[in-house]
Amino acid sequence: MRAHTAGELTDDMIVRRRADVPGEGWRRLVHLVSGGLVNPGPSEVERTRLQLVHRLRRPLSETHHIAVTSIKGGVGKTTVATCLGLVLAEHRGDRVVVLDANPDAGTLADRLTGESAVTVRELLRDLDRIRSWADVTRYTSLAGRLQVLASEQDPASSDAFSREEYEHISELLARYFNIVITDSGTGLVHSAMEGTLKLADSVIIVGAPTVDGASRASKTLDWLLAHGHPDLARTAVVVLSCDRTSVEVDAARIREHFAARCRAVVEVPHDPHLATGGRVELARLRPRTRDAFLGLAALIADRFDRTVPDASLPQHPGPPQPPGTSQPPGTSQPPGAARHPDAPLPGAPSTPGRIAPEGPPPQGRPPQGPPSQARPPGSP
Repeated sequence: MRAHTAGELTDDMIVRRRADVPGEGWRRLVHLVSGGLVNPGPSEVERTRLQLVHRLRRPLSETHHIAVTSIKGGVGKTTVATCLGLVLAEHRGDRVVVLDANPDAGTLADRLTGESAVTVRELLRDLDRIRSWADVTRYTSLAGRLQVLASEQDPASSDAFSREEYEHISELLARYFNIVITDSGTGLVHSAMEGTLKLADSVIIVGAPTVDGASRASKTLDWLLAHGHPDLARTAVVVLSCDRTSVEVDAARIREHFAARCRAVVEVPHDPHLATGGRVELARLRPRTRDAFLGLAALIADRFDRTVPDASLPQHPGPPQPPGTSQPPGTSQPPGAARHPDAPLPGAPSTPGRIAPEGPPPQGRPPQGPPSQARPPGSP
């Protein structure tokens, strides 16, 4: 007779699993009306959404810096930084901050909280006084779970945001936040951009499916290659903001061009709520728009704690790969442990609204409860 051990009494062995319950649409209505007797299960769209949430909750052992940039203004760079920050903060358990590094009175705080009385300039002035998480939050405002650090709003009195100042601010934020998103200024040659690219772990390049929007996004990749940032160009994610579209533009060719040059392409469809230019609320976005930003967040999280280059990604320098190359699958790294908030941390979709995952789908059923694996001790 086989000997039994206590190791056999696992959760998977002895707990009866309940079938997944639909959370939306007619499936949810049928489940509610029948009192749970009829359970059609989640739809394929809902399952895909849960998988994306599962991916973006990947644990993170050290601060990850994300730079959102564009060589052209007016293509939705601040909107992308805003929505990415809101999605990551809503679905993860650790701390996320978005920094407005625009030297020309950026509008990030206007899109999130409307509060810009205290800015990065005051934080720079008082850097030596910061000793705790509570000290940092005196200089930020809160949009849901997302901390927002505004830029100077008075062009007449503001000084240029220099590379050294950006690096000092980033060093401080890295002590208290797991994810730092930088909404950089338009262009690539201002001083703060040098510091942004030096510290960036991930780069998001924002363009549009138009002649000028796509060519400028592609020139951004060219600039990164020409100025010593081939890894950032190779692993970049290009976001195409579809506020302006035309049937005369071959959008498929634009997607193929960027798919051959970078890691992934995400298309954000036109959304009336974002088009107002006012304060952004995730609940008011159309489902396809929310799904696009979920996909973007999952793509960024796929690179968390990644130290070994992925040989399947486009290699630079060198000519771009032929159009039509598919997105390479990602690989996983063992996650690390979250840090205490007051302790220093060490050292694309093919159509708008649809997400083409970069990494392999997670095994098993995605978790549907609140995130916990990446929450630092003592977080709110």
